[in-house]
Amino acid sequence: MRKSVYDQIIDNKNQGKKSVAVLIDPDHHKLANLEATLTIANRQHVDYFFVGGSLIIQDRMDECLRLIRERSSIPAVLFPGNCFQISEYADALLFLSLISGRNPEYLIGKHVEAAPKLHMTSLEIIPTGYMIIDGQNSNTAAYISQTMPIPSDKVEIAVATSLAAELLGFKLLYLDAGSGAQKAVNPEMISRVSALIKIPIITGGGIKSGSQAISLFKAGADILVIGNAIEKDPSLIVELTGVAREYNFANQKDA
Repeated sequence: MRKSVYDQIIDNKNQGKKSVAVLIDPDHHKLANLEATLTIANRQHVDYFFVGGSLIIQDRMDECLRLIRERSSIPAVLFPGNCFQISEYADALLFLSLISGRNPEYLIGKHVEAAPKLHMTSLEIIPTGYMIIDGQNSNTAAYISQTMPIPSDKVEIAVATSLAAELLGFKLLYLDAGSGAQKAVNPEMISRVSALIKIPIITGGGIKSGSQAISLFKAGADILVIGNAIEKDPSLIVELTGVAREYNFANQKDA
């Protein structure tokens, strides 16, 4: 029997193993490339698929998840942009609370709407503190949620928010520079946060090279998420998974 997604993440963190997730936004114009992405992801042994986006039509999400299940054994984790993005075809759902903002709808309001439906599913629910970090580009999540990203140089704000997330009982922390970000999350921010909290750290947005991935892994990120960049350059999956394997091998060798 396969471990739960959360148990797998915790085991990897305890072993110092870094992971890569491919973010799939199942919009109409993106589904055509999904099979090619799945082929590369399977070949490179990607750790997770994150599926979701700020604006998605439900039937396309189900279509996307069915295809993932048919073509891959990699866990599919919902990364919902709203309370309607729920599907039984997924393995787990990141129950995101937008802790970097002050809009009550995204701190608890949408969760109340989604809870009765989630209760009726068999999905593994993982409470996740979600923080939008300024990636020097317009951010759809920030626009939809009507919140401001945390400036990339305001490390103390990110640290205090992360500590609050852990004390509130969130199981994961997700620092996101957003789709199409020009700049990834500041490694110093990741490093300072990682030094003080024990829960796993996910980060995404603006990751376009193996050197960036290494920097973020060394800073303390446990899972790197790539999405928008692979639509332009699918080979980035190969590069980042290769970096993760090399990092993990070196870490085991030094242990």
